[in-house]
Amino acid sequence: MISIKRIGLAAVGVTLVAVLLRSCVATSYLIPSSGMENSLYRGERILVSKWSYGLRLPLMGLWGYHRLGDSPVQKEDIIVFNNPANLSEPVISSREVFISRCIGTPGDTLWIDSLYSVMPSEQTAPDQKFLYAYPRSKEQSLDSLLKVLSIPVEKLLGQDSIRNVRSFSRYEHYLLEQAINGRYRIEPLDKTDSTEGWKPLIIPQKDKPIRVYPWNITLLRNTLVLHEKRQADIKNDTLYIEGNPVQHCFFTQDYHWVVANNPTNLSDSRLFGFVPKDHIIGKASRIWFSKRKGRIGQQID
Repeated sequence: MISIKRIGLAAVGVTLVAVLLRSCVATSYLIPSSGMENSLYRGERILVSKWSYGLRLPLMGLWGYHRLGDSPVQKEDIIVFNNPANLSEPVISSREVFISRCIGTPGDTLWIDSLYSVMPSEQTAPDQKFLYAYPRSKEQSLDSLLKVLSIPVEKLLGQDSIRNVRSFSRYEHYLLEQAINGRYRIEPLDKTDSTEGWKPLIIPQKDKPIRVYPWNITLLRNTLVLHEKRQADIKNDTLYIEGNPVQHCFFTQDYHWVVANNPTNLSDSRLFGFVPKDHIIGKASRIWFSKRKGRIGQQID
């Protein structure tokens, strides 16, 4: 006859295994809203792989942030993370859990509007080239500027009596426009390719400098204060870090930009800004419960 002691030891063993699996391998997450439709639906339960980007060690309140087997988040991954904007809870792992799709990884450049909405990806491939025209009289000065900006000098693609035509990516065009500073125009031949109204947002990468501009100054200041624990202020449109005015700033960890599938759901980076690496729990892996036919066991992508 099995003794009560053995039953108790077995129950404790099962509990410990369950706790270890939940803490170190995978955990369950309930989809709370319609923000990720049509990838995930409200009420579905998913498995979250805690090893996808390296295991974030539990009990962060005791020994801080450490990650075993660190690996990068991939663009378009659906990730689960702790709320980056919760100021009332000092321990990251104790904050609310959110889910969103990562569309900006460290070092990426996104094109955003004044509301931090991102230009559709099909329009923003980083290497995609567009045709731009500029005055023929500026050919020599443009060649010199391309060399200064480390932009490849490619052959002319066309010209008329007034203009020359070359191809540039959106980001190359933006750098040129900033350097020219209104002295003359480099205009897209197809006006639908214009970046007017959109601004480049570079996602912070560990130890890499980011230039401060009017459209990113508040976002950078908030990130420095919330996640880098640095003293930062904005005075007369200038960013001050530890009391010193700066034109560039550095970060001690990688950051990410996440969005909901449903653009009307604002519980993403438009609301809380960059998601630091230390807030990331893991990658959404599989659906293990759903009321929708055929979705149980489906891999999430």
